[in-house]
Amino acid sequence: MAEQAKRKNDPEGLKKRILEGALKAFAEYGMQGARLEQIADYAQTTKRMVVYHFGNKEQLYIAVLEQVYQEIRQHETGLNLKAMPPEEAITRLVEESFDYHANHADFMRLVCSENLLRGRYIRQSARIQALNRSALDVLDDILTRGQQAGLFHDDVETIDVHRLISSICVHHVSNRYTFNALFSPDNSEADSIKRNRQLAVTATLRYLRRSDTSTSQAAM
Repeated sequence: MAEQAKRKNDPEGLKKRILEGALKAFAEYGMQGARLEQIADYAQTTKRMVVYHFGNKEQLYIAVLEQVYQEIRQHETGLNLKAMPPEEAITRLVEESFDYHANHADFMRLVCSENLLRGRYIRQSARIQALNRSALDVLDDILTRGQQAGLFHDDVETIDVHRLISSICVHHVSNRYTFNALFSPDNSEADSIKRNRQLAVTATLRYLRRSDTSTSQAAM
């Protein structure tokens, strides 16, 4: 009884449980397949309370999208990359991005689901647009410092580097089963993670670094 009374007096806790349950349902069944009754069961509440807090399934789905993008952007900004030298910072960003995607499979499933819907709902959220600006701001600071130090190419675009990093991180999760079955069935999950994590770092650094031709000529 005391636990029930506590939950009734904790609307923020209930909203958090609903969002967690909704993420689980949307990641597993997609926007169209998930049901509010199912989400209510996951959150240990009623459909009426889900509707009370979020209105309808579409609004709840957008709220979940906003939540997961807020979490990954907060993770990135919390890395304190401005305090690191540029190459160390970009390496840390790539590694953390890879690990985040690998450890948050429901986030990736939700993104894949939204892509199947052709971005119909993500376009409706001005908050998501604002949240994701920080991803480019964090990366742009690293690139600018690397360019000023003569380490990185001057003509690279921040959005292109973000796409490069995301492509490997996302592919590792979204295509892991088909890719491993077709091309590396004997590899363990640990081997795959180690290989792809290093690939993401190596590809990004090689794309960014200036040619060391002048260094080689000086050594000669």
